[in-house]
Amino acid sequence: MTTPGELEVHTIGVAIPLPEPYAEELQGWRRDVGDPLACAIPSHITLLPPTDVASDDLVVVDKHLTAVAAASEPFHVHLRGTATFRPVSPVVFVALSQGISACEQLSKAVRTGPLPAELSFPYHPHVTIAHHLPDEAMDRAFVGLADFEAGFDVTAFSLYEHGLDEVWRPQRSFALGSGESQARSA
Repeated sequence: MTTPGELEVHTIGVAIPLPEPYAEELQGWRRDVGDPLACAIPSHITLLPPTDVASDDLVVVDKHLTAVAAASEPFHVHLRGTATFRPVSPVVFVALSQGISACEQLSKAVRTGPLPAELSFPYHPHVTIAHHLPDEAMDRAFVGLADFEAGFDVTAFSLYEHGLDEVWRPQRSFALGSGESQARSA
């Protein structure tokens, strides 16, 4: 809650949502290995990590993301196998074997203008399937999805907001190459 004169802050993120059936399959794996965030975070490829934005800046952010989407062309992503950031960071993920450069360029463009996010680590597009879990659970995710493979066309990215209930929900989708944004029901 805000007091008079205080700006309301929203925690947002920008990501490429995974299409079905891959989104549910990977979220199911995340649930099965015991990741408590499995139901709070839809399967995605991050473009902008969690970032706080004042309510008054949301219109500017929307215009920025619309311009980034309009200037970006659709591309293909191919997911193949697993990898990890351990021991640097306790994360197991499904790796991209195609679409890495396009994700890097899109992320870099998103992180300009009103969203100049500083990254804790160099950007590396991926789909997290286990995060901050005991080694046995991380190993199970790593081995269990080692043969995972999926391909899909990326035609849009989405703006997500972190709710008071700790759940990330898509707020708006931005179509690549068109400049059109489409509201989604929350």
